[in-house]
Amino acid sequence: MKEIKRYLETREGEYSFYFADLKSDYTYGFNEDLKMVAAGCIKLPIAMAVMKEVVNTNIFLDQLVTITNDDKVSGSFGIIHELEGRQYSIKELIVAMLIQSDNTAACKLINTIGKDRINSIIHDMGLTSTFIKKYPSGEKEDFDNENITTSYDLCKGLALLSKGKVLNGEHSKFILEVIRRNQLTTGISFYWPKDFKVKTAHKAGSLEKIENDIVLLNLEKGDFVFVVMSRNLPSNVYGVSSLARVGKMMVDIIDKDWN
Repeated sequence: MKEIKRYLETREGEYSFYFADLKSDYTYGFNEDLKMVAAGCIKLPIAMAVMKEVVNTNIFLDQLVTITNDDKVSGSFGIIHELEGRQYSIKELIVAMLIQSDNTAACKLINTIGKDRINSIIHDMGLTSTFIKKYPSGEKEDFDNENITTSYDLCKGLALLSKGKVLNGEHSKFILEVIRRNQLTTGISFYWPKDFKVKTAHKAGSLEKIENDIVLLNLEKGDFVFVVMSRNLPSNVYGVSSLARVGKMMVDIIDKDWN
């Protein structure tokens, strides 16, 4: 994994990454504790917190909420943004938030549970450097007002889901199955072969000059989590290229060095 660190050190911008082999517990990181703007990646911890409230029976997956024009926000959105005055279940909002990175769905879920409660749940799960400070949107704020996390926390979140910890197996599996159907194909897995992509659960995040991605790759050799975060990029296209390159480097290393 040192090759990835050396590569990122040559790239413009700031980067952090964290790799974990969940079978052997081998890990490798670079700036993994550096607090970074989460962008759309914050939706994974949000989903985990919502599902924890489902486990606690404080809310229910079939519970209905209404989306109006006043609820709609900028940035990534899908079908929910196109329809007005409809009711959606909590389950449907989670799916829209994770598959289409729908900001309106994310904001409605936050309103349903509350920012403070979500932060409390996330921190109880051990994601202690992750903070929801604002509603997800396409508008980039000052760092102090942004949703913050680290590559270590995001890796830990996916690892907890993969191992069925903090949530039971059924609810962990639900989130992982949803992000396996993620409709965004750029980022870490861009250069991966198709048979790898179908074994991948991932959630990307993008704001101005920020590109992040988190992946869980399930192979016969093991289960691997890889997170790359970036900021202060010369352009988003440049960042996407960097993430795709290190993603290819990562799977090449696994193919060559892992038994």
